[in-house]
Amino acid sequence: MKPIRITAIRATTVTVPLEAPLRHANGCHWGRFVRTIVEVDTDAGITGLGEMGGGGESAENAIRALESYLVGTSPFDLERQRFAIANPTASLYNNRTQLLAAIEFACVDIVGKALDVPAYQLFGGKLRDTVPFASYLFFRYANAEGLNEIRTIDQLVVHAQALKQAHGFTSHKLKGGVFSPQYELACYRALADAFPGDSFRYDPNCALPLEDAVRFGNAIRDINNDYFEDPTWGLNGLRQVRERTGLRTATNTVVVDFEQLATNIRDHAVDVILLDTTFWGGIRPCIKAAGVCETMQIGVAVHSSGELGIQLASMLHLGAVLPNLSYSADAHYHHLSDDVIVGGKMSYNRGAMRVPDGPGLGVALDREKLGQYADLYKRLGGYPYDKDPGRPGWVPLVPNTEWADPEDARRPAM
Repeated sequence: MKPIRITAIRATTVTVPLEAPLRHANGCHWGRFVRTIVEVDTDAGITGLGEMGGGGESAENAIRALESYLVGTSPFDLERQRFAIANPTASLYNNRTQLLAAIEFACVDIVGKALDVPAYQLFGGKLRDTVPFASYLFFRYANAEGLNEIRTIDQLVVHAQALKQAHGFTSHKLKGGVFSPQYELACYRALADAFPGDSFRYDPNCALPLEDAVRFGNAIRDINNDYFEDPTWGLNGLRQVRERTGLRTATNTVVVDFEQLATNIRDHAVDVILLDTTFWGGIRPCIKAAGVCETMQIGVAVHSSGELGIQLASMLHLGAVLPNLSYSADAHYHHLSDDVIVGGKMSYNRGAMRVPDGPGLGVALDREKLGQYADLYKRLGGYPYDKDPGRPGWVPLVPNTEWADPEDARRPAM
């Protein structure tokens, strides 16, 4: 096969609407996700697709700036690419991990298309045809039509029941850290009561003070918990929660590179590492980390960071090849109203999603949708992830000491 060389890199910021604004401990997704779609062109006429969170002129310029590192190189040279873009000794000054991930997705896509094989074949072949997912549950503001609010316990349970009916989820994740621990404990227990036999996980995004996290953990020990995700900040905090509650802990915040993974192995604090193909710098480093975890008997799961279909495809190929994937994956995906890939949103069946079998990542860009949502971004712009439109002037603290009031009737105009 004639050598393939990268000729250009393109970046397009899009914003895709959500069913409703999603609240979290650090702020809110203001009714939409902002993502950057990356296209890597080659002299073989093959274009690879990548994706990363955020967008705008600075993100697009950062992607385009990588042309000086990559044009003329081979998309097959992924290990050399890692050092060219995200040399670890330069990371204090030049943190390009998420940029590297977007480029890696695109190059894996190119290689798979060039060889006419799905991405999972490049990583040893798939071990499963489908990847299971949890129902990712958020407290939500009402949308512009006044619909889809999730604030009360009844609203949360009804929403979870609808998701289970539509998609077949048997594991349920509650994103917390918005209301007081006492209120969210009542919500979590109501979910457990509503779905006997299912499993559950709670994630307050590190917002709970240590003692609150311990009290919460001890109060849910009778529930069939997958794990207790980032209940408080830091490895030392998670270690204390684990020791004082006996619950499995999980993180996607304080073990996101190999140095942190080594620290966790040396002084155990986290039982389940949530591998994010963006945060770790691509599919390949996630597979490397999973191999370390397999050796050390540490659990892994696939993490979600607000993906559209391109990154979701990377998650599915990752989930397909991991022998030690013993927990269902997370995905924000069902909160989206649309996608930028051909065929529209991928679908769930019995709580799982089929791994794409087409060449490369197995997804293609819908050019009309890409243009539509690029135009929408130009009209709406970005939003501050770490601000809550319903709580003007509020600043997220870690640990949090100022919880939202579920009885507060204020609603932001979205």
